Amino acid sequence: MTEPRRARATEAFYGRRKGKPLRERQATNLETILPVLKLDLDHPAPASLPELFAVPVQRIRLEIGFGGGEHLLHRAAEDPRTGFIGVEPFVNSMAKLLGQIETRGIGNIRLYDDDATQVLDWLPAASLDQIDLLYPDPWPKRKHWKRRFVSKANLDRFARVLKPGGFFCFASDIDSYVNWTLIHCRDHASFEWTAENAADWLSPFAGWPTTRYEAKARREGRNSAYLTFRRT
Repeated sequence: MTEPRRARATEAFYGRRKGKPLRERQATNLETILPVLKLDLDHPAPASLPELFAVPVQRIRLEIGFGGGEHLLHRAAEDPRTGFIGVEPFVNSMAKLLGQIETRGIGNIRLYDDDATQVLDWLPAASLDQIDLLYPDPWPKRKHWKRRFVSKANLDRFARVLKPGGFFCFASDIDSYVNWTLIHCRDHASFEWTAENAADWLSPFAGWPTTRYEAKARREGRNSAYLTFRRT
């Protein structure tokens, strides 16, 4: 008997889910391609996550809030032996990515279009090699800091699903959020910062493609920080 569909409260997503009207092709992609690539959280996750992908993969990497999808597409193309799970609730961003996946024939991406905490709670323990959280909404007003995705609760989730020795990579151009993340990871027993010298956190990750968020930050005179934490 099929398990009844569970109601899932949105715990960590705030803000708009849709922007300007979609083009006809984008709307069609949401109706035809997304259902094929979307994770089915109404059924248990496979014990071996590579089973989720249509092509053979050896590693699994999760990107939370992929925005325009530039980074996700770049990483998936450069590393076909890694299976990527991309989570993005914003409809326009998802529609844009779907078109690129179809055009490029990329087979090592699965998707989810709602709250990333739902995916984190669905995934098996110690199943991910890496989590990327890149230029998340900084919620700059102090009264909104509780909405930031980096939190004790979500770091607990990260710690559960990351393999020992796996990585959590964070990038932001907002100093207060960088400091916030450093403090939260410092205070969490399961993570250690991998920086070895003062310049490490200002150096982009290996193979890093410039994203539109990074370009905007530079135009506006802000520097970006790139933090890598290891799951102990």
